[in-house]
Amino acid sequence: MMNQNTVTSMNIRPVSFDHPDARKLNDQVQAEYDARYGDGGDATPLAASDFQPPNGLYLLGYDENDVPIASGGWRAQDTNGEGNRDGDAELKRMYVVEEMRGRGLARRMLTALEENARAAGRLRMVLETGTAQPEAIGLYLSSGYEPCEKFGYYRFHESSLCYAKRL
Repeated sequence: MMNQNTVTSMNIRPVSFDHPDARKLNDQVQAEYDARYGDGGDATPLAASDFQPPNGLYLLGYDENDVPIASGGWRAQDTNGEGNRDGDAELKRMYVVEEMRGRGLARRMLTALEENARAAGRLRMVLETGTAQPEAIGLYLSSGYEPCEKFGYYRFHESSLCYAKRL
């Protein structure tokens, strides 16, 4: 059995948000949101075009057997009256399959997304998560994110938490 703290080999690749493997992991993360919040998943509108460079990127992490095990993306979020500013990148659909958690994969995906957003000229990474995701909150806080003004689809929900980090 692999030590839970061992970072597994992960090949990170850019894909379209509507790629079959991306859809597969998106279905899994939506099921997890539903299990944690009981509301059918995240209803935030997303389109494949949101993640097209240079205004976004969607990444999948694959294991040594070419099985998708992690996902994450960012999309440009400029001034829109919801607490975002020109130059923001919004983190979306960060996810690691359950059996691969605790191995540093989410942190590797987050780092790759931050580096890409910075290279694309984005000034700040923002994200929305929820109170039922303590693992995510821990990752973001330990990665330098700080609470920020609420934004996005769930900004008026009590369980919504928003964070930001200067890139």
